[in-house]
Amino acid sequence: MTGHDVSDDIEVFVEETNLPIRLRNELYSTLEERDVTTDQAEKIVQATVSEYEESRVDPLDPVGTVSAQSIGEPGTQMTMNTFHFAGVAEIDVTQGLPRLIELVDARKEPDTPMMNVFLEDEYAENRERAHEVVWKIEATNILQLGDVSTNVADMLVQVSLNEDTLDERWPTVDDPVQVAEEIAATIESNLDVETVQQGLSIEFGPEEPSYRDLLQLVEELREITFKGIEEVSRVVIRKEETDQGEQFVLYTEGSAFGDVLELEGVDASRTTCNNVHEIHKNLGIEAARESIIDETMNTLEEQGLGEVNIRHLMLVADIMTNNGEIESIGRHGISGSKNSVLARAAFEVTVSHLLDAAIHGEIDELDGVTENVIVGKPIKLGTGDVDLRMSAEQQAD
Repeated sequence: MTGHDVSDDIEVFVEETNLPIRLRNELYSTLEERDVTTDQAEKIVQATVSEYEESRVDPLDPVGTVSAQSIGEPGTQMTMNTFHFAGVAEIDVTQGLPRLIELVDARKEPDTPMMNVFLEDEYAENRERAHEVVWKIEATNILQLGDVSTNVADMLVQVSLNEDTLDERWPTVDDPVQVAEEIAATIESNLDVETVQQGLSIEFGPEEPSYRDLLQLVEELREITFKGIEEVSRVVIRKEETDQGEQFVLYTEGSAFGDVLELEGVDASRTTCNNVHEIHKNLGIEAARESIIDETMNTLEEQGLGEVNIRHLMLVADIMTNNGEIESIGRHGISGSKNSVLARAAFEVTVSHLLDAAIHGEIDELDGVTENVIVGKPIKLGTGDVDLRMSAEQQAD
């Protein structure tokens, strides 16, 4: 039999299975690469189908309980510390149990928001071009650009800009005086004052002589972001091995995911952040679901608990996102919105739930695990949800 005939047979064997498409394609390509006979191909396909069937969940299996145990038990082995981000000593990032709690609580803002910004084309390979992106992201305030002093006698705030810093942070502008003009214009628009700019010096003061107003202007001046993104306080640049070779990668302290994705030179397809709500806002609920899975898995792996099956994490992510919004696991989210009164009461604030249910005349159908345990009934899972009946004819026989 020719190789072409074997290939046709393999295709038929694989297509006749009930395997998922991705698994079918992988099986087909692997068999194509190997020099196998028709009989061998058939046996391999049958063995794969058998393994797949074995790995599937049995009907009435308590998948929620198993997943809770799978994630909860190793969670007790996790440390409580905040560690340095792997390989980037300058940036702290929450890890371990606090990070896991952050994720399942669906916090709007992580304790240590950060982004991994990947670059494209020459920005990823040329350090100077990569730094152009750095200065577009990192927030630049006045104290990074020069010295600020107050002249009490003349009631003036005096700013002396540093030429080297201007050259570094505005690499595409050749004339530092032009940058100084931009900075003066930004001060005028933000503080509603008139500035006098000469070379790299800028002066301005309050409308009426007032020491209090003078100090107030200095405080407000320090709050202005002259370049970059206000939410990102620092950016670290590193050269490391990526799936596209050795490239420069940026790590940020603070996150503004949507703003960064729009910047020239940023590879939007690989850039990530650890705030799932920002990912949801900019990329949609499916991306947020993937992010919850990845972040949870990475948190467990960093603690040496990577043996947790990813399907358990996928189930949690599915439950958190299946309404099109990100819901927390706690009483303000999934646990607090259960249909069962007893299940809600068993979780937290018992009296409030029972009182509300009594006022509104709620009925508990006793469908779930918790409420059946409370009332002492068999749980409707596994063999507990199987009824055995025998017809009258069979009894007579």
